[in-house]
Order: sequence, then structure tokens, then C-alpha cells
Amino acid sequence: MANSKIGKQKHIALVAHDNRKNDLINWAKKHREALSQHVLCGTGTTASLIAEHTGLTVKAFKSGPLGGDQQIGACIVTGEVDMMIFFWDPLTSQPHDPDVKALLRIAVLYDVPVAMSQSTADFLLTSELMGEEYDRNIIDYSVIKRSV
Repeated sequence: MANSKIGKQKHIALVAHDNRKNDLINWAKKHREALSQHVLCGTGTTASLIAEHTGLTVKAFKSGPLGGDQQIGACIVTGEVDMMIFFWDPLTSQPHDPDVKALLRIAVLYDVPVAMSQSTADFLLTSELMGEEYDRNIIDYSVIKRSV
């Protein structure tokens, strides 16, 4: 079971599809000071580009299609990622769409805040909860009786 407490310093995953990378880079530039207070990671090219354009330290995983989405999902499960900013392209089919869906499913299962638009990312990053500890509500689905 993952740690259910999110610390004051958040571990934030930054992910963007190709058509949204510039949007995420610009968003990270705008919020550079706030992001510098947290531990950042991201999928391959996105992490590298954000680090290059902002000077922030961003741990890079593989690119999404090569398993990066799954690596971030694994970090959510182990409690190494507390929240995710994912600027995705809703109009372009991705070769790794099943991986993206699995990543989002894991984020919901482990009660991880996820922003998929700039406005949601702005709201999350400026929330008073960003500077506080937070107890996630991780539901143990193995004990829930399902009706068929």
C-alpha cells in the first residue's frame, strides 16, 4: 500500500503530448518559482525540455510511448509521485492511448490530484493545500462488494 500522506513538498509528474509540450513549457516558466519548491519528474522529452527552458531539475523517465507513462504510474503506486500535470491532446489519437488510460486509472485509484488543462493546473498549484500535508483517501477496492 502506498503512503496515504502527501507531504508539504510535493512530488509532481509533468507530462505532455507533442502538440501540448510548448503549452506545458510556458506554464512551467510562468510557475517556475512555485515549482522550484517541489520535486519534479516527467516523461522523456517533456522533462528535458522543461529543464532546458526553466533551469528546474526534472527527473526524466522514458518517453510516453516507450514506457514513461507506465513508469510514472508505478511511482504513483509506490507513493513517489503525489500529483500530476498532464497536458494531453484530446484531438489526436496516440499510439500509447492504452498506457495513458492506465496512468489516469492509477491516478484515480491512488487519489492523486491530476490537472489536464492549464486552468486546472493553475488552480492546483495555487491551492493553499500545496503548502500543507494532505491525507489521500485511497479506497481498498479489494474489500468492496460489487453487484453484477
